[in-house]
Amino acid sequence: MLTFARTLTVSGSLAAAVAIGGLAATPALAATTLSSGHVDVLDAEWDGTDLHLHVHDEETDTEYEPADVTLSVPAAAKVANPGYGFLGDGSQIWLLPDTEAEAAAAGVLFPGLSTEHLTTGVFANNSVTYRLVSATRNGATTDDFSVYEGAGTRWYDSNTATTSFKSKSFGVATHNHANWAFEEAGTYQLTFRVQGTVGGVTESATATYTVVVSS
Repeated sequence: MLTFARTLTVSGSLAAAVAIGGLAATPALAATTLSSGHVDVLDAEWDGTDLHLHVHDEETDTEYEPADVTLSVPAAAKVANPGYGFLGDGSQIWLLPDTEAEAAAAGVLFPGLSTEHLTTGVFANNSVTYRLVSATRNGATTDDFSVYEGAGTRWYDSNTATTSFKSKSFGVATHNHANWAFEEAGTYQLTFRVQGTVGGVTESATATYTVVVSS
């Protein structure tokens, strides 16, 4: 059974009210951290009126709001730079691989892009588009993030010097995997939008994902 989780926090005036009432204020709960296993980072859903983006933890069949999840990329994700030009000139990159066996062996996330919850006959051409809207590392725009398959076939690249590799269309009811690469350690904020056409009207949803890459 699919379950939904949402992190709640106590802050601001609510925390003050609790303190004034003589009760100990409850510390804000940290966002859920996912660091290994099969996780569909981009998981689109249509409720009949609006598109939504979730993070779907396939291991527990739980869905999270993107704002409530931190995706952790440990030092164990470091691999030798395969030498594709878009991955920079560093000797190593942090890689979340496109095969489950490789991810399990390294103890890292196996990230997916899913349209499994979208049914046929709703969206024009039975497809939607995932767009990389922006990417930052430690608060500054970054060129250090990319998604690619096989021998360097790019799906996404945060390089601001090009408008290419910012969007890719996927058929509905499909499940896709590729390599997620990070060239530097730090805290990344990746904003993605899913977009499709329903009855001649463009529908979309945008969410920002937090990825912490450890040195």
